[in-house]
Amino acid sequence: MSFEVLDGGMLALLQDPGRYGYQHIGVTTGGPMDEHAFRWANRLLANPPEAAQIEINIGKLGLLAHEDTCIALTGADLGARINGKAAVPWRTYHIQRGDRIEFGMPVAGLRAYLAVAGGLKPVIKLGSCATVVREGLGGLDGRGQKLAKGDCIGFDRCHKKTMTSLPIGEVPDYNEDLQVGVIPSYQYAHFSPGERMKFFSGSYEVSQRIDRMGYRLTGEPIASELDGIISEGIAYGAIQVPSDGQPIVLMKDRQTIGGYPKIGCLSALDAGQLAQRGPGAKIRFYLADVAEAEAQRAIFNHKLETFKTSLAGP
Repeated sequence: MSFEVLDGGMLALLQDPGRYGYQHIGVTTGGPMDEHAFRWANRLLANPPEAAQIEINIGKLGLLAHEDTCIALTGADLGARINGKAAVPWRTYHIQRGDRIEFGMPVAGLRAYLAVAGGLKPVIKLGSCATVVREGLGGLDGRGQKLAKGDCIGFDRCHKKTMTSLPIGEVPDYNEDLQVGVIPSYQYAHFSPGERMKFFSGSYEVSQRIDRMGYRLTGEPIASELDGIISEGIAYGAIQVPSDGQPIVLMKDRQTIGGYPKIGCLSALDAGQLAQRGPGAKIRFYLADVAEAEAQRAIFNHKLETFKTSLAGP
């Protein structure tokens, strides 16, 4: 009972919530770049929150089902098709043995998530299957490889479920300019009031230099009073400012320590929204605090917990 990979696409990775408890020995967390989309995919299927999924970066993945199941698609619209018929994200689909699931190129967003009822069945290494290619950890066989033609991804057969979809009002628009809150932290006090004003009043653009490690932005440069710092642990969403003054937002596959000054940090949910923006997207920052981030997370968790299934058509 499995999906056979017909085309590995640009970068398709097995992910679960991440590998925690090992950053002190240099092992990063990995996990889904867009936690909002990842968690909704599992919720639509009533899966455990930690159930493994496929993160499809950019597109072109092709799968063949060898057993009946039910899937959920969330995140980016990558022009998915099931047996040649368009399959929009943010809803579930019944899959029969012999069905083909294929992804095209981005229509909106960069990263789509495919969850299967009951979760996928990869090898677990250090408590997780999260794929971090740079570290050679996670993935189908635990060696950190992206999905490739000929791979078979196991899952358990399931009975048909009621088809569900996310209410339209909860679906993010990845084509919109993004405004995200920055929690002042790290070396915030070592950026002068003038530099902070430039940072919060300006607009930044997502550059071509983006990946699962970090998002380099371009805009009016800002400078810290510090030339450098002793390397320290780095949180997901930290915004470091190297000597050229162009911010870099550190993402799921970030290094575990770094020596650049950091002006603050994004919440996990906001960093996930940034991960859906491609080169040229406009980003603005505003001053936030921990209480706002906690409230944002509490509201999100409440929506997940109280979600009720709704018919989504055949």
